[in-house]
Amino acid sequence: MWSAFCESTGCTLRIEAVTLDLHPLYEATLGCGGLKSGDWDIAQMTTDWIAEAQAAGALEDLRPMIEANPPEDFPGGWSPSMLGFQDFGGCIVGLPFHDGPECLIYRKDLFEDDGNRDRYFKRTGRELVVPTTWDDFHQVARFLTDPKRNQYGTVVAGFPDGHNTVFDFALHVWTRGGELVDPATNRVVVDSPAAHRGMRFYRELLQDTTAIHPDCRELDSVKSGLAFARGEVAMMVNWFGFASMSEVVDESVVKGKVDLAPIPHDRDGSSASLNCYWLHTIGSNAPHASVAYEFIRFMASRENDKRLTLNGGTGCRKSTWWDADVNREVPYYHRLESLHEFARTLPRLANWSQLAGVIDDLVLETMDSDKPVEQITAAAQSRIDEIQGS
Repeated sequence: MWSAFCESTGCTLRIEAVTLDLHPLYEATLGCGGLKSGDWDIAQMTTDWIAEAQAAGALEDLRPMIEANPPEDFPGGWSPSMLGFQDFGGCIVGLPFHDGPECLIYRKDLFEDDGNRDRYFKRTGRELVVPTTWDDFHQVARFLTDPKRNQYGTVVAGFPDGHNTVFDFALHVWTRGGELVDPATNRVVVDSPAAHRGMRFYRELLQDTTAIHPDCRELDSVKSGLAFARGEVAMMVNWFGFASMSEVVDESVVKGKVDLAPIPHDRDGSSASLNCYWLHTIGSNAPHASVAYEFIRFMASRENDKRLTLNGGTGCRKSTWWDADVNREVPYYHRLESLHEFARTLPRLANWSQLAGVIDDLVLETMDSDKPVEQITAAAQSRIDEIQGS
């Protein structure tokens, strides 16, 4: 992208691109104040951190630059769900880079296989179909696990990075009719009946060696997605981008065998999805702010959003979602628009990183102990209330 930008604009600067995992990325940009001190021009930042970064004065307001020289088709080229989190009314602090709401990703060939269908019916008296409830999901995951073939029913991104487990917690609460935020007080709630039911199920699933990939605790969402692409997983709840990635990366053995479905729910609940996306942001004291803006504007064009997608990323533009070449490569890509219509977001709070750390600990303790779930969530709620000042 940088080479194409320099060729297009005549820019003679050199880019130094530094790859960091989540925790080091947070420390480099926000924890150590690197964005505010001018260490970085551009940072890729998840929406989880955007309120904290805005409150800290770490980000350049892009609104004047957007108004003077807007990205192609801005704002109509994007779904409103891709523009809201970084818009603080008086200022805009990022441009969408990489996205994909969570959904159920599954191997359609395994569900369509006549041998699998016959065996499942003989075992359960029911048809083998893509599960819509969590109980059915667990049962089907057990059925589709075959360690001799290095195939497991499902995978969970259990790596403790303060993100994947938090996303799972939210989805398990929402799909059981609960809420993560009390609408009356706008306070985060983790000690609720929906959370209790969700975490009991999560523990049972994570501790069931007959249903789940054995390396879950070492896998983040990316490594989980790669395990799926390698044919090691029958179905998973993960970001849309890992379905599309399985159609384009070289190591994939499941190209043409993948499809999507809504995330399962409790028998008394309904499906939900989570929209958490990555932004290109500019540090508030970036040494090359004007060039940085021109570059992220360049990357946000129709052509380059499509280019990102065909190289395994997840483009954010509506034009990419409906592009004929993209949908030829990834036949379900156009379904991103409908996924965005009901996808939910996590709270936009300046102290969300602290709160997410508590939820991460809650989920990890649930996974790795036999302590009563109610005791774990009550202790976590006390920590959260302390952080929130009550």
